[in-house]
Amino acid sequence: MPVWAIVLIVVVILLVLWLLSTYNSLVKARLKVDNQWSQIDVQLKMRADLIPNLVETVSGYTDHERGTLNEVVAARTKYLSAGSPAEMMEASGELSGLLTRLFAVAENYPDLKANTNFMQLQNQLSDLEGKIANYRQFYNDTVMRYNQMTQTIPSNIVASLFGFKERDFLAVDEADRAVPKIDFKKE
Repeated sequence: MPVWAIVLIVVVILLVLWLLSTYNSLVKARLKVDNQWSQIDVQLKMRADLIPNLVETVSGYTDHERGTLNEVVAARTKYLSAGSPAEMMEASGELSGLLTRLFAVAENYPDLKANTNFMQLQNQLSDLEGKIANYRQFYNDTVMRYNQMTQTIPSNIVASLFGFKERDFLAVDEADRAVPKIDFKKE
């Protein structure tokens, strides 16, 4: 067998091995992104499960704050019916803002603030918000590594051949960046 044929066979074998290795790396990176999203989803679901208890506790003390309570319930429903991760994160941001508003309303009710149930729920939600923020950061880091693989040479060649698409980062909406206005005036 001529030397050029041996070299060609070795090059083809090395190319196939590189292709398989790169493909497997892309699959692993994509699975990590999906796993990180699942971690966020679990925390968001836990938060959504706590909200009915919180609303029930608050509603016993704040008869004339029904509007805020109804908005929280509507935002929870919007989150639970969201179809895509982007819709879920949008609904989650809205829900976070409303929970902040609900806790601000609770400041006007000393008996509510002293209620053990309310304090436990508030602490659990606060802990979950921290976990959600951490998981968002981990998700974005994982997406960055995955997107880097789909965009850089030579792995972008394999990514385009096998349909690996970039993933979106979880970004904060402009509305979420604004400082919330809290008005304690009673009408």
